[in-house]
Amino acid sequence: MLVDTVRTRLGSALFSRVAGPDGPANRARIHDKPGPRWFAPDSPVRTVHGDASMFIGGIAALLLQSLHPLAMAAVAGHSGYKGDPWGRLQRTSTFLAVTTFGAAEDAQEAVDEVRAVHARIRGTASDGRPYRADDPHLLTWVYTAEAYCFLAAHQRFGAHPLDEEGRNRYVAEAARVATALGAEDTPADLPALRRRLNTYRPELRATPAAREAARFLLLTPPLPWAIRPAYGVLAANAVGLLPRWARRELLLPHVPVVEETFVRLGGHGMTRAIRWAMRPPT
Repeated sequence: MLVDTVRTRLGSALFSRVAGPDGPANRARIHDKPGPRWFAPDSPVRTVHGDASMFIGGIAALLLQSLHPLAMAAVAGHSGYKGDPWGRLQRTSTFLAVTTFGAAEDAQEAVDEVRAVHARIRGTASDGRPYRADDPHLLTWVYTAEAYCFLAAHQRFGAHPLDEEGRNRYVAEAARVATALGAEDTPADLPALRRRLNTYRPELRATPAAREAARFLLLTPPLPWAIRPAYGVLAANAVGLLPRWARRELLLPHVPVVEETFVRLGGHGMTRAIRWAMRPPT
């Protein structure tokens, strides 16, 4: 049928962008390899990370993470996010998939590889402060921002929003991966996650590098012009997930009536479309 053909082609194009040329082989290894996993099939972390709402949550997480000057200095100096944005996305999405759905031995191997990379990243921020990518304090910030944004996106746009117990379990399960990467004293439930986000606030500000990254993500993404309107809907809803203070730092506008009607409706429509396109064939 024509509809099935369109869905298959659209889903393949999305998967190729997110997972890269090795995506099919990685997907088979992640989902088909026998053995124990870090998380059970019905775990909240699988529910959240396997949903189309991650397209919005991922953009929001990058924006929020950029507000820590030392974390942003490491990204600007070493990640190559402008020169190879799709490669960075593909590596990140593969890591999330392996640690969430893959065999335990593969998840640990992925963590070990990332830790080895982090151990080599050192530098000095524009304000003269030294940074290192394996700093537990920075790793905990990265986890806090990710967990906050991924969960917020899922609760707003996910197919099956979590109840209170599920939300707390998600935070605890996400902390398992963060701890394996070297984060310390990670929040284990949603109230603790919100408190931790607030404890970082005195350290957070939008450096020129952070605002440059926001412009890149929101205004000049490396996408064909035909796709940019759809991406713009996702990006606008990612901005809508950020705390008000974070938006002020990044000089992002806040128009409540428009955001809570047209923008949010567009976000629901886009995530439903992505979910439909990427649904496995029956």
